[in-house]
Amino acid sequence: MALIHHTTLKPTKVELLAGWLPTRRWYHGPAAPELVKGGGFRLDDPEGEVGIEFMVVTEGSAAYLVPLTYRAAPLDGAEHALIGTMEHGVLGTRWAYDGCHDPVLTAGLAALIEGRAAAQAQSVTDTPDREVARGYTGAGPIPGLGAPADTDENTEFAVAEGSPVLRLRRVLTPGSLPPADAAGYVTGAWQRPDGTRAGALFAALEPR
Repeated sequence: MALIHHTTLKPTKVELLAGWLPTRRWYHGPAAPELVKGGGFRLDDPEGEVGIEFMVVTEGSAAYLVPLTYRAAPLDGAEHALIGTMEHGVLGTRWAYDGCHDPVLTAGLAALIEGRAAAQAQSVTDTPDREVARGYTGAGPIPGLGAPADTDENTEFAVAEGSPVLRLRRVLTPGSLPPADAAGYVTGAWQRPDGTRAGALFAALEPR
């Protein structure tokens, strides 16, 4: 169970993302974004070492899904995925990564889709997030996820030949639903800048 510390972060997560997001292929906003944290959810690391968060940030009317991991030391071989470091008021220096390149997060995402893990509230300890839904029709475990690749809208994970592709929606479309032929999915919700709630498809296992 992840313990949520209500303390200071310097820089904040949103400040880190404001510099990183414009470097992403799937980001379509201004070069100097005015980001607002819209919501998201967390997953527990079975080893209790890595923070796992699926954050939604908004920029104007657009919403982006940013999976993040937080570590107490650098992740070997993931220099290209480092977003930056933060000083946590309780835990000290934390290395923040694009979680799509962190095997702890990708394993957690597969476990969530399969129903072996539960989405947790973003800011409350030991509290399920009831707005997150998932489904899986596969007959066995999801094949191990390979290297991610960004497109103009998604991040796609390489999987075993003949298996569905896992597409994580980076650009969120309010009201979107899992494709009819999806073998698995995750949906979630966030708050728009005007205070209304929106929901969308976050990730889906889809045919190639």
